[in-house]
Amino acid sequence: MQRYKEYDNGLRLVVKKLPGMLSVSMGIFVGAGSADGDDSTSGISHFIEHMMFKGTPTRNAFKIADSIDSIGAQINAYTTKEMTCYHAKCAREHTEKTVEILSDIFFNSLFDEAESEKEKKVICEEIAMVEDSPEDLCVDFLAKAHYGDRYLGRSILGSAENVKGFTRAHILNYMDKYYVPSNVVVAMAGAISFDEASRLVDKYFTHNFKRNGAPIARNGARRPRPRQLYKFKDIEQVHMCLGFPSMRYDSRFSNEVALASIVLGGGMSSRLFQKIREEKGLAYAVYSYPSAYRSSGLFTIYAAVNPQSSKAVVQLIVREIKKLTKEGITQEEFERGKEQLKSSLIFGQESTTSVMNAYGKYMMFRGKVLNIEKKIKSINMMKLEDVNGTIRKIFDFDKLGASYIGRQESYFDIRSLL
Repeated sequence: MQRYKEYDNGLRLVVKKLPGMLSVSMGIFVGAGSADGDDSTSGISHFIEHMMFKGTPTRNAFKIADSIDSIGAQINAYTTKEMTCYHAKCAREHTEKTVEILSDIFFNSLFDEAESEKEKKVICEEIAMVEDSPEDLCVDFLAKAHYGDRYLGRSILGSAENVKGFTRAHILNYMDKYYVPSNVVVAMAGAISFDEASRLVDKYFTHNFKRNGAPIARNGARRPRPRQLYKFKDIEQVHMCLGFPSMRYDSRFSNEVALASIVLGGGMSSRLFQKIREEKGLAYAVYSYPSAYRSSGLFTIYAAVNPQSSKAVVQLIVREIKKLTKEGITQEEFERGKEQLKSSLIFGQESTTSVMNAYGKYMMFRGKVLNIEKKIKSINMMKLEDVNGTIRKIFDFDKLGASYIGRQESYFDIRSLL
């Protein structure tokens, strides 16, 4: 059963007790990611995420790691376009100790300048690693092709130039704006009751916030006219993304979008995989997926192919999309897609970490408690005509954006093949 509580300062707690589990997963979700701030702070959400693990008054970086390892727990963090999450997982008998460690880094991190200089080098290496990963680079460029250089178009890591310039003052100023209780959700899932979770949050969270007030208002997703962006690299393959504007997070048509992706490029039985890889043998990697944000969405199709085959692959992708919009999906594809959507939800309920992430994100973005039973019911109630109607709305080639990573001599305008 899931339970929810909102405190006087705006902090929210959501708990999902999972009978039969022996572990507890917990997360602190902050409504701040790469889409927040301005150009000068691009990358700072991710930088703060790294710096949180570099020392508090009672624990240096080693002791943070050692404290977690000594009880067999796990701790980590991640940054997305619209939020940052600090999370941990432990055996149920170490729940309070793990909560204490997580709260210590969240509230008491020192952001020491010497540690900061070392971590800047680490993040610059991470940025360089993305530069060496054409798939990641291609996805980043597609976001810019659709959203421009701001908000959702920014990369999560930011630029090396920005990272090198961040100071402790930059960190504290940014946290003053976004790390406030009304912009924070604590989520717990697994072998823990709501009463126990509430006790721990009362003890380690509610009175420890140094900042209060409302977070700075988000500017929202800016959508210039989609374009094609490219970067030339001396690599063997051409990496391409095609992207269409899609539905926001938890839209009433979210299920339909997800099912459309399953049919088009979501697995081994999908149309793109079967046509391009199995039938034609033109690509090893070809797939699609939807990304959903608070007020916007992006439907992405990715392929990595031999330069000699790149135009043929784009033409095949376009042909399959046009066929999909004209004829729709079949009843068999519809039924199979529904089962895959339900299975994905059900399988996720067997992992305390997956449940914690799902409930924390839903509370952060929608301000409500996620109801899995209701979600499954909504999948069962889907209609074939609604999926086909959603497909026709999404795949508007006048709104297509694209990205290309590969050799200059192999470059071409993807949109010229429509």
